[in-house]
Amino acid sequence: MEATEEPSKSVAPHAEARTHFNQSAAPRSSKGGYAAQGVVEIPRNKGAAIRSLDLQTLEVLDVAERMTGLLARSAALGIANGRARDPIKQALAELDRANTATDGDVFARARRGLYRALLNTSGSNELKRLFPSIQMPIVYAQHRPSTLQKVRMRDCQVMCDAVLRGDAQAADEAGMAHVQNVRSVLDSIDL
Repeated sequence: MEATEEPSKSVAPHAEARTHFNQSAAPRSSKGGYAAQGVVEIPRNKGAAIRSLDLQTLEVLDVAERMTGLLARSAALGIANGRARDPIKQALAELDRANTATDGDVFARARRGLYRALLNTSGSNELKRLFPSIQMPIVYAQHRPSTLQKVRMRDCQVMCDAVLRGDAQAADEAGMAHVQNVRSVLDSIDL
């Protein structure tokens, strides 16, 4: 993510940001609106930082797309070879409960639980080692549009349905499609 620090006592960047993001609110009150939209980050005791998708984020998404497809494919092969379905079913049910609770942090924890279940079902030590190293949490933390959770829930359901059927090709495609859908949502944010 590319972040541009705002000078702490300058009003000019606010005016520019308000114009760019079509906001009419006063400078201080507009910061909260920007933060709610995922446009800025307001760290404690610092000025706001304006976010935009950069080359590094796009590279992370490229790697995550392939890794997520590979994870889903590997988990589907694990199911096809007799690994237990229940951990994935339980994790998916927890994700669905978290989705209805509309708490982003609870949903994020449940999503991580689902990925752990998929990793365990895959049985791949290399995926267990490599998958957590892709920096999707950074992307998610810096871009939290409300539509992203809906996309995640829908895509996780499709991906897990293919995994639970043991359909490696469909699981691979669903895993990659999920990251493509996340990219589309992030691209649609008017930065």
